[in-house]
Amino acid sequence: MYQRILVPTDGSPLSKKAVKSAVELASAMGAEVVALNVVSRYPVSYFEGGVSLPPREVGRIEKQWAENGQAVADAVAQSAERAGVKAKGVTVRSDLVAEAILAAARKHKCDLVVMASHGRKGIKRLLLGSETQHVLTHGNIPVLVLR
Repeated sequence: MYQRILVPTDGSPLSKKAVKSAVELASAMGAEVVALNVVSRYPVSYFEGGVSLPPREVGRIEKQWAENGQAVADAVAQSAERAGVKAKGVTVRSDLVAEAILAAARKHKCDLVVMASHGRKGIKRLLLGSETQHVLTHGNIPVLVLR
Protein backbone atom coordinates (compact mmCIF):
# COMPACT_ATOMS: atom_id res chain seq x y z
CA MET A 1 0.00 0.00 0.00
CA TYR A 2 2.62 2.58 1.07
CA GLN A 3 6.07 2.49 -0.46
CA ARG A 4 7.86 5.46 1.14
CA ILE A 5 6.99 6.96 4.52
CA LEU A 6 8.19 10.39 5.62
CA VAL A 7 8.63 10.82 9.36
CA PRO A 8 9.54 14.32 10.58
CA THR A 9 11.50 14.21 13.82
CA ASP A 10 13.16 16.60 16.21
CA GLY A 11 14.42 13.90 18.56
CA SER A 12 11.83 14.69 21.24
CA PRO A 13 10.04 11.89 23.10
CA LEU A 14 6.82 12.62 21.21
CA SER A 15 8.50 12.48 17.80
CA LYS A 16 10.28 9.25 18.85
CA LYS A 17 6.83 7.73 19.24
CA ALA A 18 6.03 8.69 15.65
CA VAL A 19 9.36 7.29 14.49
CA LYS A 20 8.69 3.96 16.20
CA SER A 21 5.25 3.72 14.58
CA ALA A 22 6.58 4.72 11.16
CA VAL A 23 9.31 2.06 11.30
CA GLU A 24 6.86 -0.63 12.45
CA LEU A 25 4.42 0.31 9.67
CA ALA A 26 7.19 0.37 7.06
CA SER A 27 8.42 -3.02 8.22
CA ALA A 28 4.93 -4.53 7.97
CA MET A 29 4.38 -3.08 4.49
CA GLY A 30 7.85 -3.46 3.03
CA ALA A 31 8.12 0.32 2.70
CA GLU A 32 11.08 2.68 3.01
CA VAL A 33 11.43 5.43 5.62
CA VAL A 34 12.66 8.97 5.05
CA ALA A 35 13.53 10.61 8.38
CA LEU A 36 13.34 14.39 8.17
CA ASN A 37 14.73 17.01 10.52
CA VAL A 38 13.85 20.63 9.78
CA VAL A 39 16.49 23.07 11.00
CA SER A 40 15.50 26.69 11.48
CA ARG A 41 17.65 29.56 10.36
CA TYR A 42 19.36 31.80 12.89
CA PRO A 43 16.99 34.63 13.88
CA VAL A 44 18.14 38.04 12.75
CA SER A 45 17.02 40.89 14.99
CA TYR A 46 16.10 44.15 13.34
CA PHE A 47 14.90 45.72 16.57
CA GLU A 48 16.83 48.62 18.01
CA GLY A 49 19.12 47.39 20.73
CA GLY A 50 19.03 43.82 19.48
CA VAL A 51 22.31 41.99 19.50
CA SER A 52 23.44 40.92 16.08
CA LEU A 53 26.25 38.50 15.43
CA PRO A 54 28.79 38.74 12.64
CA PRO A 55 27.76 36.75 9.55
CA ARG A 56 30.65 34.34 10.08
CA GLU A 57 29.38 33.46 13.57
CA VAL A 58 25.80 33.05 12.31
CA GLY A 59 27.11 30.71 9.62
CA ARG A 60 29.01 28.68 12.21
CA ILE A 61 25.90 28.37 14.41
CA GLU A 62 23.66 27.38 11.49
CA LYS A 63 26.22 24.79 10.39
CA GLN A 64 26.27 23.31 13.88
CA TRP A 65 22.45 23.20 13.97
CA ALA A 66 22.40 21.49 10.56
CA GLU A 67 24.97 18.91 11.71
CA ASN A 68 22.96 18.21 14.87
CA GLY A 69 19.77 17.91 12.81
CA GLN A 70 21.44 15.51 10.40
CA ALA A 71 22.65 13.43 13.35
CA VAL A 72 19.04 13.14 14.61
CA ALA A 73 17.78 12.12 11.15
CA ASP A 74 20.67 9.67 10.64
CA ALA A 75 20.02 8.05 14.03
CA VAL A 76 16.43 7.38 12.97
CA ALA A 77 17.59 5.93 9.66
CA GLN A 78 20.11 3.68 11.40
CA SER A 79 17.44 2.51 13.84
CA ALA A 80 15.10 1.70 10.96
CA GLU A 81 17.82 -0.21 9.12
CA ARG A 82 18.54 -2.27 12.25
CA ALA A 83 14.84 -3.22 12.10
CA GLY A 84 15.29 -4.33 8.48
CA VAL A 85 13.72 -1.23 6.93
CA LYS A 86 15.48 0.67 4.16
CA ALA A 87 15.86 4.27 5.33
CA LYS A 88 17.66 7.55 4.86
CA GLY A 89 17.98 10.67 6.97
CA VAL A 90 17.61 14.14 5.48
CA THR A 91 17.81 17.64 6.87
CA VAL A 92 16.41 20.84 5.39
CA ARG A 93 16.79 24.44 6.51
CA SER A 94 13.58 26.36 6.82
CA ASP A 95 11.65 28.52 9.26
CA LEU A 96 8.41 27.18 7.79
CA VAL A 97 8.36 23.68 9.24
CA ALA A 98 5.07 22.47 7.75
CA GLU A 99 5.97 23.74 4.28
CA ALA A 100 9.37 22.03 4.57
CA ILE A 101 7.66 18.76 5.50
CA LEU A 102 5.32 18.98 2.51
CA ALA A 103 8.18 19.89 0.16
CA ALA A 104 10.25 16.95 1.44
CA ALA A 105 7.32 14.59 0.93
CA ARG A 106 7.07 15.73 -2.69
CA LYS A 107 10.83 15.67 -3.31
CA HIS A 108 11.31 12.17 -1.92
CA LYS A 109 8.07 10.85 -3.48
CA CYS A 110 6.61 9.82 -0.12
CA ASP A 111 3.07 8.50 -0.08
CA LEU A 112 2.48 8.80 3.67
CA VAL A 113 3.57 11.19 6.41
CA VAL A 114 3.71 9.87 9.97
CA MET A 115 4.06 12.64 12.52
CA ALA A 116 3.38 13.55 16.10
CA SER A 117 1.04 16.20 17.43
CA HIS A 118 1.05 17.78 20.85
CA GLY A 119 -2.74 17.83 20.73
CA ARG A 120 -3.02 21.42 21.89
CA LYS A 121 -6.55 22.77 22.00
CA GLY A 122 -8.25 26.10 22.29
CA ILE A 123 -6.23 29.23 22.86
CA LYS A 124 -2.91 27.36 23.12
CA ARG A 125 -3.38 26.01 19.59
CA LEU A 126 -4.26 29.46 18.31
CA LEU A 127 -1.28 31.09 19.98
CA LEU A 128 1.28 28.39 19.28
CA GLY A 129 -0.02 27.23 15.91
CA SER A 130 0.06 23.71 14.67
CA GLU A 131 2.53 22.38 12.13
CA THR A 132 0.58 19.13 12.07
CA GLN A 133 -2.66 20.95 11.27
CA HIS A 134 -0.93 22.80 8.43
CA VAL A 135 0.42 19.55 6.96
CA LEU A 136 -3.04 17.98 7.22
CA THR A 137 -4.85 20.85 5.54
CA HIS A 138 -2.31 21.83 2.88
CA GLY A 139 -0.92 18.47 1.82
CA ASN A 140 -2.28 16.08 -0.74
CA ILE A 141 -1.02 12.80 0.73
CA PRO A 142 -2.27 10.82 3.73
CA VAL A 143 -1.01 11.84 7.17
CA LEU A 144 -0.99 9.55 10.20
CA VAL A 145 -1.00 11.69 13.35
CA LEU A 146 0.10 10.28 16.70
CA ARG A 147 -0.22 11.77 20.17
